[in-house]
Amino acid sequence: MVDFQLTPEQEMVRRTAREFAEREIAPFAREWDREERMDRSIVGRLAGVGFLALNGGPHFKLNEAFSLSIDCRSQAEVDELWEKLSAGGTPGRCGWLKDRYGLSWQVVPAVLPELLGSPDRAKAGRVMQAMMGMTKLDIAALEAAADGR
Repeated sequence: MVDFQLTPEQEMVRRTAREFAEREIAPFAREWDREERMDRSIVGRLAGVGFLALNGGPHFKLNEAFSLSIDCRSQAEVDELWEKLSAGGTPGRCGWLKDRYGLSWQVVPAVLPELLGSPDRAKAGRVMQAMMGMTKLDIAALEAAADGR
Protein backbone atom coordinates (compact mmCIF):
# COMPACT_ATOMS: atom_id res chain seq x y z
CA MET A 1 0.00 0.00 0.00
CA VAL A 2 1.26 3.47 -0.86
CA ASP A 3 1.58 5.96 2.00
CA PHE A 4 0.53 9.45 0.92
CA GLN A 5 1.38 11.01 4.29
CA LEU A 6 3.72 13.99 3.79
CA THR A 7 6.95 14.25 5.75
CA PRO A 8 7.40 17.46 7.76
CA GLU A 9 9.82 18.72 5.06
CA GLN A 10 7.32 17.99 2.29
CA GLU A 11 4.59 19.70 4.31
CA MET A 12 6.84 22.78 4.68
CA VAL A 13 7.40 22.88 0.89
CA ARG A 14 3.67 22.46 0.28
CA ARG A 15 2.82 25.26 2.69
CA THR A 16 5.48 27.57 1.22
CA ALA A 17 4.24 26.89 -2.33
CA ARG A 18 0.65 27.58 -1.25
CA GLU A 19 1.63 30.86 0.42
CA PHE A 20 3.61 31.88 -2.67
CA ALA A 21 0.64 31.09 -4.93
CA GLU A 22 -1.76 32.99 -2.66
CA ARG A 23 0.51 36.03 -2.60
CA GLU A 24 2.01 36.07 -6.12
CA ILE A 25 -0.54 34.34 -8.37
CA ALA A 26 -4.06 34.34 -6.93
CA PRO A 27 -4.49 38.14 -6.86
CA PHE A 28 -3.77 38.30 -10.62
CA ALA A 29 -5.24 35.00 -11.88
CA ARG A 30 -8.61 36.39 -13.04
CA GLU A 31 -6.94 39.24 -14.92
CA TRP A 32 -4.47 36.83 -16.57
CA ASP A 33 -7.33 34.50 -17.55
CA ARG A 34 -9.37 37.37 -18.93
CA GLU A 35 -6.40 38.62 -20.98
CA GLU A 36 -5.34 35.05 -21.87
CA ARG A 37 -1.81 35.65 -20.67
CA MET A 38 0.44 35.00 -17.70
CA ASP A 39 3.10 37.22 -16.24
CA ARG A 40 6.27 35.37 -17.26
CA SER A 41 8.26 36.96 -14.45
CA ILE A 42 6.36 34.76 -12.00
CA VAL A 43 8.36 31.78 -13.28
CA GLY A 44 11.61 33.32 -12.07
CA ARG A 45 10.39 34.46 -8.66
CA LEU A 46 10.54 32.50 -5.46
CA ALA A 47 8.87 34.40 -2.61
CA GLY A 48 9.42 37.65 -4.50
CA VAL A 49 13.10 37.03 -5.19
CA GLY A 50 14.63 36.02 -8.52
CA PHE A 51 16.01 32.51 -8.24
CA LEU A 52 17.75 30.17 -10.65
CA ALA A 53 19.46 26.98 -9.53
CA LEU A 54 21.86 25.02 -11.68
CA ASN A 55 23.55 21.73 -10.90
CA GLY A 56 27.21 22.31 -11.74
CA GLY A 57 28.18 18.76 -10.85
CA PRO A 58 31.01 17.71 -8.56
CA HIS A 59 33.42 20.34 -9.89
CA PHE A 60 31.50 23.23 -8.30
CA LYS A 61 31.07 23.05 -4.53
CA LEU A 62 28.79 25.20 -2.39
CA ASN A 63 30.37 27.85 -0.17
CA GLU A 64 29.38 31.01 1.69
CA ALA A 65 29.61 33.05 -1.53
CA PHE A 66 26.05 31.88 -2.16
CA SER A 67 23.51 31.78 0.66
CA LEU A 68 19.80 32.13 1.24
CA SER A 69 17.97 34.18 3.84
CA ILE A 70 14.50 33.33 5.12
CA ASP A 71 12.25 35.93 6.77
CA CYS A 72 10.18 34.31 9.51
CA ARG A 73 7.01 35.80 10.94
CA SER A 74 7.18 34.08 14.34
CA GLN A 75 9.52 32.31 16.73
CA ALA A 76 7.70 29.06 15.95
CA GLU A 77 8.61 29.50 12.27
CA VAL A 78 12.25 30.32 13.18
CA ASP A 79 12.38 27.22 15.39
CA GLU A 80 10.80 24.92 12.78
CA LEU A 81 13.01 26.06 9.91
CA TRP A 82 16.14 26.08 12.07
CA GLU A 83 15.50 22.52 13.22
CA LYS A 84 14.81 21.19 9.74
CA LEU A 85 17.55 23.04 7.88
CA SER A 86 20.25 22.40 10.47
CA ALA A 87 19.47 18.65 10.72
CA GLY A 88 22.65 16.97 9.52
CA GLY A 89 24.26 20.36 9.00
CA THR A 90 26.22 22.86 11.07
CA PRO A 91 24.79 25.75 13.11
CA GLY A 92 26.63 29.05 12.95
CA ARG A 93 26.37 32.45 14.61
CA CYS A 94 23.72 35.15 14.19
CA GLY A 95 21.07 32.89 12.69
CA TRP A 96 23.37 31.35 10.08
CA LEU A 97 23.61 27.62 9.45
CA LYS A 98 24.78 25.21 6.78
CA ASP A 99 22.36 22.49 5.79
CA ARG A 100 23.40 18.89 5.21
CA TYR A 101 24.33 19.75 1.60
CA GLY A 102 26.61 22.64 2.59
CA LEU A 103 24.22 25.43 1.55
CA SER A 104 24.35 28.44 3.89
CA TRP A 105 21.07 29.87 5.23
CA GLN A 106 20.23 32.71 7.57
CA VAL A 107 16.95 32.17 9.40
CA VAL A 108 15.83 35.71 10.27
CA PRO A 109 12.85 36.94 12.26
CA ALA A 110 11.03 39.52 10.12
CA VAL A 111 11.25 41.98 13.03
CA LEU A 112 15.09 41.99 13.01
CA PRO A 113 15.65 44.58 10.23
CA GLU A 114 13.24 46.94 11.99
CA LEU A 115 15.06 46.53 15.30
CA LEU A 116 18.50 46.97 13.72
CA GLY A 117 17.28 49.93 11.68
CA SER A 118 15.90 51.83 14.63
CA PRO A 119 16.75 55.55 14.59
CA ASP A 120 17.65 55.03 18.26
CA ARG A 121 21.22 53.88 17.63
CA ALA A 122 21.69 52.71 21.25
CA LYS A 123 18.65 50.45 20.84
CA ALA A 124 19.97 49.11 17.51
CA GLY A 125 23.37 48.54 19.11
CA ARG A 126 21.86 46.50 21.94
CA VAL A 127 19.99 44.36 19.39
CA MET A 128 23.19 43.83 17.37
CA GLN A 129 25.13 42.88 20.49
CA ALA A 130 22.41 40.40 21.51
CA MET A 131 22.28 38.91 18.01
CA MET A 132 26.06 38.48 17.90
CA GLY A 133 25.85 36.20 20.95
CA MET A 134 23.15 33.96 19.44
CA THR A 135 23.21 30.89 17.29
CA LYS A 136 19.49 30.51 16.46
CA LEU A 137 17.87 33.94 16.69
CA ASP A 138 15.45 34.47 19.58
CA ILE A 139 12.78 37.12 18.96
CA ALA A 140 11.95 37.64 22.65
CA ALA A 141 15.62 38.12 23.53
CA LEU A 142 16.13 40.53 20.62
CA GLU A 143 13.08 42.56 21.67
CA ALA A 144 14.24 42.54 25.30
CA ALA A 145 17.64 43.88 24.18
CA ALA A 146 15.87 46.57 22.15
CA ASP A 147 13.90 47.58 25.25
CA GLY A 148 17.05 47.60 27.40
CA ARG A 149 15.97 44.60 29.48
